[in-house]
Amino acid sequence: MKIVSYNVNGIRAAVKKGFVDWLKATGPDVICLQEIKAMEEQVDLDVFTEAGYNFNYWFSAQKKGYSGVAILCKEEPNHIEFGTGIESMDFEGRNIRVDYDGVSVMSMYLPSGTNDARLSHKFEYMNLIQQYLNELQTEKPNLVVCGDYNICHEEIDIHNPKMKGVSGFLPEEREWLGEFIDSGFIDSFRYLHPERQEYSWWSYRANSRANNKGWRLDYAMVSKPLQEKIKRSVILTEAVHSDHCPILLELDI
Repeated sequence: MKIVSYNVNGIRAAVKKGFVDWLKATGPDVICLQEIKAMEEQVDLDVFTEAGYNFNYWFSAQKKGYSGVAILCKEEPNHIEFGTGIESMDFEGRNIRVDYDGVSVMSMYLPSGTNDARLSHKFEYMNLIQQYLNELQTEKPNLVVCGDYNICHEEIDIHNPKMKGVSGFLPEEREWLGEFIDSGFIDSFRYLHPERQEYSWWSYRANSRANNKGWRLDYAMVSKPLQEKIKRSVILTEAVHSDHCPILLELDI
């Protein structure tokens, strides 16, 4: 099973940049999208069905042009879970999940901490999603939580490890991500590539992408019961439809 996660920074903008052709060429079974910045009715769904994704599910933010997640699937899932049931998380459209026989896949978009108010919201979300996933793992032990976590875990995950005072690399955020992994997840990319330094996001400023001054913010976290099923986990840096690039996970299911 091939799973892709991609913060597209606006699905309509990404489509104009060739996203659909890229999707056809890559051909994941499931693709998790974050920061879609659109309501379902604002998107031409035909381009996805024509690409082979007859089953697509959208969970947008209440605020137009902001946040939002989606999942596109080739095969129909057994169940789709829109949101978490926690209002402070769901009104910004940050979680959607599809369940199959052997695995459940969540597209998650963790908030960024661009100012004090957003940082406070980010920490609240981090606390709530950890509690939610602790309970979910008892019900759905074969779980993949893909998405933009907006946190670099280790120094190897950021081009400048001295940026310890910036949200995304704060000690408290990094500690939380370590505890998240310890709660029963595997960072699939780091599991297979313990020494590889690659990034999934670059600022639009200062020619950061061309100079590879990036951050690894996007993760395919795999619950421990699926550990032996992890076949491949890579960062697809050649895709340029967004300030992020997609990540790809293959499971032997």
